[in-house]
Amino acid sequence: QVQFVESGGGLVQPGGSLRLSCTASGFIFSRYAMSWYRQGPGQERALVATVSTADRNNRYADSVKGRFTISRDNAKNTVDLQMNNLQPEDSAVYYCNRGQPWGPFGSWGQGTQVTVSS
Repeated sequence: QVQFVESGGGLVQPGGSLRLSCTASGFIFSRYAMSWYRQGPGQERALVATVSTADRNNRYADSVKGRFTISRDNAKNTVDLQMNNLQPEDSAVYYCNRGQPWGPFGSWGQGTQVTVSS
């Protein structure tokens, strides 16, 4: 059974930082690219960042490029998202799941809420 447990969200002021972590289980983690997605209020879920199987050639949405860094630990089945210089438009529920070209699994974790506000 595929499962994701996200953590690390919270309330932070503009310009602040957070580090999100996701633990995955139920599939062979090291075989797949992994991604972080986010869903803001009234918005569809959107891709934020993708880490390749070997943690190289990672890709980012234009809106977070230069501020966010994705990484993974295949020994621990974890994928992290370091978020710096956070802005109010980054406020969303953040989820991790499988990345492209396979696309996300049908099941999602509960996500972790990030709120950027002064």
